[in-house]
Amino acid sequence: MSDPTDDLNEFFSIPEESSIPPDILGELQSIMRLHSISAQELFYKWESYSMKMGSEETKLDLRTVRAFKKDVQEILERETRSKAHIRSADKRGVHATPRAAANSGDAYGMLDGLTPNIPRLAKTNGASKRKATFETPAFPKVSKSLLKSSPTDGRPGGVETKGPNNGAASIPFVDRQNAGQIIETLNGHLDPCESPIAPPAESRVKLTANTDLKKFFYKPMAMNLSEASEVLDDRIDEFVGIVQIHHNLEDSAFGNPASKSTSEIIAVGRIASDTPESKLNIASLVLETSRRTGAGLRVPLKVDALSSHECFPGQIVALRGINASGDYFSAREVLDIPLLPPAASLPSTLDVINERVGYADSSDAETNSSALNVIVSSGPYTADDNLDFEPLHTLCAKASETYADALILIGPLFDIEHPLLAIGDFDLPDDPSIEPDKATLTDAFRIMVAGPLRRLAQAVPSITIILVPSVRDAVNKHVSWPQEPFGKKELGLPKQARTISNPVTISLNEIVIGISAQDILYDLRREEVVAGKPKENNMLARLPRHVIQQRHFFPLFPPVNREHLPKAATEEGLATGMPLDISYLKLGEWLNVRPDVLILPSALTPFAKVVESVLVVNPGTTSKKRAAGTYAQFSVYPRKVTDDEHAAESTMVGHNIFERARVDIVRI
Repeated sequence: MSDPTDDLNEFFSIPEESSIPPDILGELQSIMRLHSISAQELFYKWESYSMKMGSEETKLDLRTVRAFKKDVQEILERETRSKAHIRSADKRGVHATPRAAANSGDAYGMLDGLTPNIPRLAKTNGASKRKATFETPAFPKVSKSLLKSSPTDGRPGGVETKGPNNGAASIPFVDRQNAGQIIETLNGHLDPCESPIAPPAESRVKLTANTDLKKFFYKPMAMNLSEASEVLDDRIDEFVGIVQIHHNLEDSAFGNPASKSTSEIIAVGRIASDTPESKLNIASLVLETSRRTGAGLRVPLKVDALSSHECFPGQIVALRGINASGDYFSAREVLDIPLLPPAASLPSTLDVINERVGYADSSDAETNSSALNVIVSSGPYTADDNLDFEPLHTLCAKASETYADALILIGPLFDIEHPLLAIGDFDLPDDPSIEPDKATLTDAFRIMVAGPLRRLAQAVPSITIILVPSVRDAVNKHVSWPQEPFGKKELGLPKQARTISNPVTISLNEIVIGISAQDILYDLRREEVVAGKPKENNMLARLPRHVIQQRHFFPLFPPVNREHLPKAATEEGLATGMPLDISYLKLGEWLNVRPDVLILPSALTPFAKVVESVLVVNPGTTSKKRAAGTYAQFSVYPRKVTDDEHAAESTMVGHNIFERARVDIVRI
């Protein structure tokens, strides 16, 4: 059994310190003892607490840890009370006296809005009221000040309503702390790019889509089961060929892991669980074969002989092992799956790009005047209690002040999980171009989101604005992933805006960038199973490595059940999840090269890391539920072409973005 102290130091390590301070360590150990949880589960609770707080207070110090301990205890007490209410309700059964409005004392809603400071109750039918009484509210409860202003004076039975403004008080955006603070930097030895005196006369960025965007305009919700199964089979068969070429193997080396045999074989298949309803674990591992290699059978998989292995549902693996009994396949070795080659360009191509960005003299490569300024952000772009989009306005102001070369906005931009958008009860800003009685969500987007972008385009005509949709975007008719681009014309976007698909691989000049709006890192963290000691202890580096090795933006299959995802602030409380269209799963594959930059927005801690020579960035969310968030700012210096590389003109040279790009994770 591992030492809890070592586990805590691994999960809660503080930068620039070798171990956790004793007072903080004691509090964490106390929480583990009180609630009988492991260090990993405690770390997950800490991350959830950090996302909920979304402020400077989430720094790991003694005061914050004690507040975290109190929060864990309060959650446990709420769950206990909820279970007690459910048991009480079950005992009463059908003979319970019906209530017209739970806990309101106002059977017909006659007092709604007449008593000061009492929130208005939503009108629901009797069945839904009874359900809402005993379930966790989809919206937080009202603040203590509101409760105590009711006629019951805060005593049990006082008014509790559902609404986006209730619960823990939101931090007003204008009162946010440490705005502009850099919380993490990659390649800090490079200087941030300088803001020019005036915007460039023309764009310094040439945008190219390395993905065929036309293929994303498919008809959703028309999936054919036979086509879906063929897509899943083809992916396994493709990896068989990749492994065979990389390891120089004969056809006879491969076999069916489900067949009884005394000979050692190599099996290529997909990791799955024998109980789809429950979370994957070491005991429930099965290896799924394709129809060509194993008749599509699944066989129990034993990995006891492996010293270390990380796996997740949907992962394609190549295993050397034996099925001597016919009951299970025992893996003895995991064969490496080769990585795609890094992106590269001809020296002449790089010379043209360097001239475009204003870098002509090779001796001037290290100055920051010719570095590209790229800002990357991910939605949501407004807090849950309003639709002011203040973070988006601030982000556009930042891009305008620094004369950014490119602004990449990743969805959701108009979040369907936002409580006000979900119920449709909000006021539109005054605009003569729309009639309030006939307004649609597209009209609201055109005013609230496209408006700041149009003003940014007027201030900086040379900027390139890139918009990536999310399956949570209310104004994108494509309900499944992979997802078609936004409609540019109907949304009123400026001509500098470029709408692209989700996921997508693009080139900004020579820089190959892969982007997916889906939170694959959070899903992988939940589903990953580690056998033995992991090869990479840093979870934030290990999870992107799975994506890179699998050559796919979403290698997890099946997706996480949305009932297991964090609750949305809507009436139902269910997250959108991952509506995957399996027939078009191939649109999420990486075809030829590894991207130079991989942008994977996630609810996990924002970071910038180099993984397998790929610059992986999680910019964080621009706005948290009740507080301001973060974004990422890139300063990309020109690729200096040496004389030797010029001499070998026909030889491709690597981009090495991970060496010449500074990345700052900044508080909005």
